Amino acid sequence: MTELVAAFALAAVVLTVSALASGLVERAPLSFPIIFLGLGFLIGERGFGLLTLGPEDPTLEAIAILTLALVLFLDAVRMEAEEVRGAGLIPMLSLGPGTLIVISVVALGANLLLDTSLVESLLLGTILASTDPVLLRDVVRNERLPRSVRSALSIEAGTNDIVVLPILLVLIAVANAEAAGAAGWATLLFQVLLLGPLVGFAVGAVGAWLMSKADAAFGISREYQALYGIGIVLLAYAGAQTLGGDGFLAAFAAGFAVAVLNFDMCDCFLDYGQTTTEMTMLLSFILFGAVISDIALEVSLVPVLVLAVVALFVARPLAIGVVLRRAVVSNAARAFIGWFGPRGLNSLLLALLVVQNGVANAEFLLAVTGIVVTVSVVAHGASATPLSTLYGRAAERRTLHEEREDTAAGLFEGPAGETPRIKPEELAGQLEGTNPPIILDVRTRSQYERDKAQIPGSVRVPTDHIEDWAKRTIAENPDGEPFHRPVAAYCT
Repeated sequence: MTELVAAFALAAVVLTVSALASGLVERAPLSFPIIFLGLGFLIGERGFGLLTLGPEDPTLEAIAILTLALVLFLDAVRMEAEEVRGAGLIPMLSLGPGTLIVISVVALGANLLLDTSLVESLLLGTILASTDPVLLRDVVRNERLPRSVRSALSIEAGTNDIVVLPILLVLIAVANAEAAGAAGWATLLFQVLLLGPLVGFAVGAVGAWLMSKADAAFGISREYQALYGIGIVLLAYAGAQTLGGDGFLAAFAAGFAVAVLNFDMCDCFLDYGQTTTEMTMLLSFILFGAVISDIALEVSLVPVLVLAVVALFVARPLAIGVVLRRAVVSNAARAFIGWFGPRGLNSLLLALLVVQNGVANAEFLLAVTGIVVTVSVVAHGASATPLSTLYGRAAERRTLHEEREDTAAGLFEGPAGETPRIKPEELAGQLEGTNPPIILDVRTRSQYERDKAQIPGSVRVPTDHIEDWAKRTIAENPDGEPFHRPVAAYCT
């Protein structure tokens, strides 16, 4: 089989299997990463031998670069404007120290268990501090879970790579002795931390502005607007790399520019990018599965499995415990967030970046990362559905603190203050008046399940979905008519 035919076959497998298995994945304790990573193991050199692939294979490099650039860009674009500008900075900044704790604990574990050098240990800690949004997808889409918790997980998965990546790039430079003296380090840090983001932000800002103007003037079709988004990612990456900066940081900065400048972009801009990214991510899992199945046998398995336990069961819960020590959340939420910090494709892509930069002993680091990721993919993928169900049922049985907030920022702002109250007889009188109020039934899930009796004419809106309800109502009523009336909330 020629390389071209093999590439077509892999693409066909990704597209057909993902479509056929989608219904099963939604209902069973399975995930697409489990399926496609396992498929990579099967067709790899240690399996049926259908695919022979090394860590430095140009096909793997191309797919990995495209995938990581798209993931970073979309993570940034999906950030709501208010998250970028205001309250969302609270959880984003709070999760930064959590990432540093994970790096430190995993690095210490690697040094003790695997006898790695200081730089190698820090590289492993940094690589394994990256949480994977693909494995979290089923969790953050589960409407039964409090929105504030899902928001916290989404923000972390979408932003912690921007903490991890610069640290990794600096460690790669240290490992390769790329800088010497103050001037050398100043130049290196400028290239790594500033040049790439500046180029990316400029490409994203100018590119989004041009499309918004062109669409307003000429009416650009949705198909071409979707393709345009992929072009911005590639241009940001290529421009930064050409000028000596980092292309991945540039890709994130390009998406950040689109989000923070709030240009009126077509929703297809995200939809097509998400679809393309989905295909490249699943293809990457197959390729990495084939690579890992070959190189994993070169390391001692037991110490690496212990390191996986340290990363998943010690470092992550410890970091989240510190981050959420003053947050207004239930113990169930702390445990849930502490567990769902899966290591997946992002960690593999970062480890491959170390290999591509020629760091000594890089293939060993990739092998260790591959084993830890495999453990995480299986453990988190299998537990996502049952644990989400248990947590959702807990929210239906009793009132949880996190249900009262609709954003992650609210968890860090303390309990809500008192609000004006109205007596039932007063409300009854207002309902008979000339301008009756809109009644929102915002009782918590547990209270609503216990007592489903409703005030006549009330609208059921869970507490953490009020903002969505307001936006939807405004969109459906551009004249603002419903908001000419007062609003009364029926709460727990």
